[in-house]
Amino acid sequence: QVQLVESGGGLVQAGGSLRLSCVASGRTFSSYAMGWFRQAPGKEREFVAAISWSGVNTYYADSVKGRFTISRDNAKNTVYLQMNSLKPEDTAVYYCASGLIAGRKNEYDYWGQGTQVTVSS
Repeated sequence: QVQLVESGGGLVQAGGSLRLSCVASGRTFSSYAMGWFRQAPGKEREFVAAISWSGVNTYYADSVKGRFTISRDNAKNTVYLQMNSLKPEDTAVYYCASGLIAGRKNEYDYWGQGTQVTVSS
């Protein structure tokens, strides 16, 4: 059974930083792309970042480009999202996802339970 468990969320002031982690189990982590998505209250889930299975290719939403960095450690079955220069509009529940393709929409077949990120102004 595939499981994805996010951690690292919390409350931070605008301009601050957080690093999210997502630990995967249940299948060969290094064979799959990983993605981060977020959903704010009253809004649809949106793409944040994705990384290929090797870590060579990364993709970002325009809204986070230059502020967020996705990375992975295949030896630790973990994907990270380093978030810098946080803004109140980054407030959302953040989800990690696993799939065959590092896509921006529905390319993922497993999802974590989410971790809350709140940025105060």
